[in-house]
Formats: sequence, C-alpha cells, structure tokens
Amino acid sequence: MFNEEMETLSIGEKENLQLKRLQQTAKLVYENVPFYKNKFNTNHVEPKDIKSLGDIQKLPFTVKKDLRDNYPFGLFAKPVGETKRIHASSGTSGKPTVVGFTGNDLGVWQEIVARAIAACGGEPGGILHNAYGYGLFTGGLGIHYGSEKLGMVTVPISGGNTDRQITLIEDFRPTVITATPSYVLNIIEQMEKMGKNPRETSLKYGIFGAETWSEEMRKTLETRLGIKAMDIYGLSEVMGPGIAIECKEAQDGLHIADDHFLVEVIDPDTLEPVREGEEGELVFTSLTKEALPIIRYRTGDIASISKDPCSCGRTSIRMSRVKGRIDDMLIIRGVNVFPSEIESALLEVPELVPHYQLVIKNNGAMDQVTLKVEINDQFYQSINENMEHEHIRFLSEKICKKLKNSCLVTIDAEFAAPGKIHRSEGKAIRIVRETEVSLSH
Repeated sequence: MFNEEMETLSIGEKENLQLKRLQQTAKLVYENVPFYKNKFNTNHVEPKDIKSLGDIQKLPFTVKKDLRDNYPFGLFAKPVGETKRIHASSGTSGKPTVVGFTGNDLGVWQEIVARAIAACGGEPGGILHNAYGYGLFTGGLGIHYGSEKLGMVTVPISGGNTDRQITLIEDFRPTVITATPSYVLNIIEQMEKMGKNPRETSLKYGIFGAETWSEEMRKTLETRLGIKAMDIYGLSEVMGPGIAIECKEAQDGLHIADDHFLVEVIDPDTLEPVREGEEGELVFTSLTKEALPIIRYRTGDIASISKDPCSCGRTSIRMSRVKGRIDDMLIIRGVNVFPSEIESALLEVPELVPHYQLVIKNNGAMDQVTLKVEINDQFYQSINENMEHEHIRFLSEKICKKLKNSCLVTIDAEFAAPGKIHRSEGKAIRIVRETEVSLSH
C-alpha cells in the first residue's frame, strides 16, 4: 500500500518537511548539475541561502528549452548508469525532453500514483483498465506501476483497438478506467454503435488526464458511462501522472502530492507570484527526485491553487483544473480564449457531438480561426443528410450566439457529418493549422 499519513499532515508539519527537502534538492543540483550551478551563481544564490520556503523565489526558473538545450542527459544529477529508466517526450517540435529515474525515484512515483488511484476509488484487489499509451510517454507505465503498488489487478491494454477495449471491459469487469477523456468518449461512441449500453458496464470510476478537458466534458462522460470522472495531472519533466489528483468525495480541485512537489503560481508576464486563488502559470519544484531534480519548472499550464480544507480530509494544497496552456491560448479579434472554454460552450448544444477542431489560417497580421464541429446522428437524420439544409444555418447562428455569450468571441462554424472529425486514440488535437486538418473520408 502507501503511507496515508502524508496526506493528512498539518500545515506546519508539511512546511517543515518541504523546507528540509527543498534545501536538500538545492544542494543536490548545485553540486551535481553544472547548468544549475551556473544559474544559481548568476542569481547570486547558494543552497545555504534557502532558509524558508519563501526563499524559493531566489532560485532560477527552468523552462522546457533548458531540457532541450541540455539534451540528452545534461540536467541529470546522477550518472546515466545509476538510473533505472529513461522517458522522453515525442519531440514533435524539436529535440525531445529526456527525463531519468533512479530506483528511489520510481518508488516515489509508484507511491504517489497509488495514492492518486486510491483517492479516485481504486481498491486493492479491484481491476484497473489502463488505456493510456505505453512507451516513452509517462502515462501508461506511470499508472501501471502505481496501480500495482496499490494492489490492483492491472490490465495494460494501452490505447487503440477500440473494439478489443470494449471486449475486455465486458469480460474482465474492471471498476476503474484510465485514459485521455477524448479516447474514452471514442469508446463510448463505439459501444453505442455496437448496440451496447455504456452505462451497463462494471466501471465505477474514471481517471482522465493528459489533455485539458472541461466540466461539461466531465458531465458528458459521467452521464453516458455511468461513472464518477476524476482529473489527474502530471507532466514528465516534473515526474509524470500523479502530481495532482481529484478525490472522488469532492471532485473539487486536484490534491497536489506536496510532500514531493512544491507549487507556485506566477504571472507569466511579470514572473511574480499571484495571490492564492488567482489564475496564473503553474511552477513546480521537485523535492525528492534524484536523477533529474527540477527547480521552479514553468509548466505553461494555467490554473490557481487553494489551501482551503477539503471535505475528504486530505490537507494537501489543491490546484484548480487546468484552464489551458499559455501556448494554446488564442487571440480572436482581440479576445483571449482557451479551447477548454469553447468546449464548455459546445457541449451545451445538443445537436453536436463532443468533437471539434479549431483551424488556424494565417491571414497576414491576424490569424483567422474557423471552428469545425460535428453534428450528431439524430440531427443529421432530421435534415435528411443534407448539409445545405436551412436548419444548419439556424444551428450556426445558435452556436455563434452561444460562443459570443460564453466566451465573448465570434467564430465562423463549419459543420461535418457524423464521424467525419478525426478521433484520437491518445491526446486529442484541438488546434490545427489549415494544412494539418484531419477529417476522415
């Protein structure tokens, strides 16, 4: 199992533990990672200067570019031969970011993921259906070993082959499913096409992450699958899945494993801390990692934090669900908007299915944004499969009004027939350039 006491430490006990571990981590990187020693010296700070948690602001930030510039092992605090595993990002936009784990790191990771799964309803002896991708991506293996640490029977099916996923869900009767929310939606749709009722499976809890998703998507998944759906947060540069998790009791903010990670929220423009409860960019410092300790890592994720007590009894700091990423924010006719806000509005339109793409076309100084949405079968049949039907125009006006009221933006909508927008077997691609639009034929 795992140490439950860490989830209910008093504020004083937690802060004393965090400070001790922060001091140890600062000393570790200063003595073993030339990149950090140079950064510390530039900031005129040494590990001995860390006398309180507030002193973390003396330390330098780390960004993704730093990991790429020091590719592959330049930020490791341990020789590669002393690590037990290496993970890496996909590297689709340049060199991948590479992270390493010692045996102790893997043990810590298993511990926090086991705690996360337990918070979401997982129990020893139960069956967990793991549809996260396995491989260099941290999602699949991170969930896998945490599930085994908890004592669950783990089905390592990975992503894809949706018909087989459905068969194993029916035959193995798991109580927990883990995957990206967009892929679980695909499973639900396929079950319905097969004449099955998704609400009649054995599933009780869903642990969904690896992409930003809205409260409206939660309601959709819970209603159609008959489960409780919880958000899990993680990123490979800091550890992987399990950094934070919603509890099944409250489903109100994600409990951060703050005995292992110190969180800050900053204004991404000024880099100054914001007040508790205000949105900003999440910044994480690892407190117990050995192979790749990370100092003040700027995640690019927008959220807020709260120290208010939770009804579940855990005392950890909670973060809000991620609103979006800084680099995913769109500026549409002068208005800032995140895809998750658009998703929330679209899910309130009953004629649509929860699949969409925001297509960006470069148009001189200002990008032109088109919203591609997919209508559902019932509406498609009502217009006799005629995409030029006048009801399409009425629907377009309805969507335009909804987005204007909810997001304060005006976006042209383009409609696709049922099943025509690409379904992802991993992370959903919501923002695409015009030449990358993926419609099935």
